[in-house]
This record gives sequence, C-alpha cells and structure tokens, in this order.
Amino acid sequence: MAPAPVFAERGTTRDIEHGLTFQPKFDGDGLLPAIVTDAASGGVLMFAWMNAEALALTVETRIGHFWSRSRNRLWKKGEDSGNVLDVAEILTDCDQDVVWLKVQVRGDGVACHTGARSCFYRALPLGTTPSPGMRLTPA
Repeated sequence: MAPAPVFAERGTTRDIEHGLTFQPKFDGDGLLPAIVTDAASGGVLMFAWMNAEALALTVETRIGHFWSRSRNRLWKKGEDSGNVLDVAEILTDCDQDVVWLKVQVRGDGVACHTGARSCFYRALPLGTTPSPGMRLTPA
C-alpha cells in the first residue's frame, strides 16, 4: 500500500490561486524550485530544488532541506559546513509551483558552498552582445 500523500492533491485553478490549502505542483521529476533569501535583508542567497520529503522536513523542522540533483539525495543545508538555514517563513506563489524560504544563516553566515554570502556573486554584463568569451563581473 502506498503511503498517504504529505501534501494535498492539486485542485481547481480557483482552489490553487485563491484557496488556503497548500497544493504544491512538483515537476515531472518530483521537484519544486525553492528560492532562498535572507530574512532580515531580503537579499537572494541561493536557489535549490526540493522534493516532497525535503519540503516536509523543512516545514516540520524549520531547517532548510533540499534535493541534490547532482548527488541524487536529500541534504540538509549546512550538514557539512555548519551554515544551517533557519527558516523564518515559507511562501508559495500564485500557482503553488515554487516556494520562497526566508531564512537566517547560522554558522559563518554564508549560504554558498564557495564561502560567498550568496550563491549570486557575479553579474552578467547587460547591453553587450553575448559571446563565448563573455566576462562576468563581481556583483
């Protein structure tokens, strides 16, 4: 017998867009995009994927859990580095096909595995012609 679903099944467009029941839309691989920002400053820290288990663990523990596509496994952010994401709030968009985690970073206060505060630390040059040699600039 299959286990009971953790989250509600998808309903009508009206239910999804205006209702108060969480009905997440996971993609064909069972994943949901998660945007992570600093709860105090609003700065974007990272983007990751969540499966139903990662999302359920995050809701239950208030600690960021994600699905690693490269390692093909569940991971708790900071399990190696100590830079754990304490979740202050989770929002979902109108279609319930993405979640936004507002967090406080424990440990050294960095969210990126490179040691940067945010995973978004380089900018693309706008107003230029894209090329194979396009150079990034520090953000």
